[in-house]
Amino acid sequence: MVRIAIANQKGGVGKTTTAINMATALAASGWKVLLIDLDPQGNASTGLGLSQGDRVNSSYDLLINEVPLAECIGQTKVPGLEIVPATVDLSGAEVELVGFEERTHRLKKALDSAESGRWDICLIDCPPSLGLLTLNAMVAVESLLVPLQCEFFALEGLSQLLQTVERIRARFNRQLSVMGVVLTMYDRRNKLTEQVSDDVRACLGDVVFDTVIPRNVRLSEAPSHGLPALIYDHRCTGSVAYIDLARELIARLPDRKVAA
Repeated sequence: MVRIAIANQKGGVGKTTTAINMATALAASGWKVLLIDLDPQGNASTGLGLSQGDRVNSSYDLLINEVPLAECIGQTKVPGLEIVPATVDLSGAEVELVGFEERTHRLKKALDSAESGRWDICLIDCPPSLGLLTLNAMVAVESLLVPLQCEFFALEGLSQLLQTVERIRARFNRQLSVMGVVLTMYDRRNKLTEQVSDDVRACLGDVVFDTVIPRNVRLSEAPSHGLPALIYDHRCTGSVAYIDLARELIARLPDRKVAA
């Protein structure tokens, strides 16, 4: 199972929107997809149509209570896409994890014990912080997908994230790498957008995906209907961009089990 964390310590950069729509695009391509909602806000769970009553066992139970992964799975409206939902309980997990041994490896342990062959790929929607929840995700995966909003302060946040990745590589997970940076909320009418894009590409080169995610009203509307944008309106520019991004991501995987 390929494991990818979608992470950026800055909030409002499109992590959850990217997680939901990339998971949907990959499922539509024939992949068996698991999405883990590791954000206490639970927006990925809500955006895929799970009510609070549907979240019997959550990512909190997976991490803190060691409930088996198979018992934490929630079903979505997207064929081929399953989710480990999040509840508000997860907001206290950062404090509770401090008291555990191997507190940085609990998610990895849960994924390592998962049923073999049930999923082709696992995406993890991380919270907007570099705390123990995000650290657990980074220890558990091989790759990071970093959504980056096209604004000035985004570059400073990216630098901090890359430093954290290097520390985790040195101490916990030598396999960890940045699969790619995706530019989000892209507005071609804004000169700052173009400047940030040029600066990021000059700094990181091919690590930055060619596909950019535009500012799009339909992307913002879709979660209120409990649907990914790719189902809510598959023709909108945001949906088309995420389909293109999914193709790029599949092309970067070393072992493409399913054709794009």
